Amino acid sequence: MEVFVRRFLEPVSWCSLSMAFAAVGYAAPAVAAGTPAGTTITNTAKATFDLPGGGSADINSNPVNILVDELLDVSVASLNGGTVTVTPSASNQVLMFQVTNAGNGSERFRLIARDTLAGDDFDPTTTSIVLDSNGNSIYDPGTDTVYTAGSNDPVLAQDASVTVFVLSSIPATVTDGQQGRVELQAIAVTGSGTAGTIFADQGQGGGDAVVGATTAQGLGSGLYAVSAASVSFVKSASVLDPFGGTSQVPGAVITYSLTATVNGSGNLKNLVISDSVPTGTVYEPNSLTLSGAALTDAADGDSGEIGASGIAVRLGDVAGGNVRTVTFKVKVN
Repeated sequence: MEVFVRRFLEPVSWCSLSMAFAAVGYAAPAVAAGTPAGTTITNTAKATFDLPGGGSADINSNPVNILVDELLDVSVASLNGGTVTVTPSASNQVLMFQVTNAGNGSERFRLIARDTLAGDDFDPTTTSIVLDSNGNSIYDPGTDTVYTAGSNDPVLAQDASVTVFVLSSIPATVTDGQQGRVELQAIAVTGSGTAGTIFADQGQGGGDAVVGATTAQGLGSGLYAVSAASVSFVKSASVLDPFGGTSQVPGAVITYSLTATVNGSGNLKNLVISDSVPTGTVYEPNSLTLSGAALTDAADGDSGEIGASGIAVRLGDVAGGNVRTVTFKVKVN
């Protein structure tokens, strides 16, 4: 483990002491850096020797006290398990992160959300950073605490973590399949910088604070993916006259076809296909169909009906890649 110490010792003429410092890299989830900051490590040596007149004796050295300094390290990991699906114009869309104190002392961390990043398709707009107050890893509006930099920076003990939610608004102009990225950065308030940088006397327990391998800054990334649907809608008509031809004469029957094609990876919600009965015609009873299946004219258990304003077929939610075709017939007066 990576541990920095400061030595407090009394002069000793018969021995010398040395310490080696080792550093290891950190990956999320991080493990804290060993012995807690502020711990005093005490050691006393012993020397034994033979006496001139026989027998032996021993003597203790002075005690050497070493105060363990605070190591400043932090990690930020995404808890989203992949992309978070959003729709155009959606608000308060949640990305979830875990901030972990990977140092060896209690430390306060400043949080920063970054939403204008290169390499993605659109820029989400961060509306707030929220701390998981009840620790259930679920965003609870009104219960969890909105974060304000410098006011309620989370204080984490060695190895402790906090779940952080980043809430964003999605632009209305995004299209299906586009992705937008947001990063959450956590920075040790005591200080950050190049590994090994020392902040004298600022560590927990009175020692120094020393920047660790993470530079006392953690960075996690979350991704929004747009799932949207659009519809193309086409109306066509065919005519059958009383003589077996296609002349548009009184008595001819017109069959109208209304075709809705849903595109994209999302769902089109509450899709309704409707049409009026044209002036100069009369509706042909029991001619209403959906994708070739007959519908009743009455407003009953199926999705279609004929009323004073014309026909209506309620399709509910339709996923992208599906086609719905409604047909009905009228007779020319």
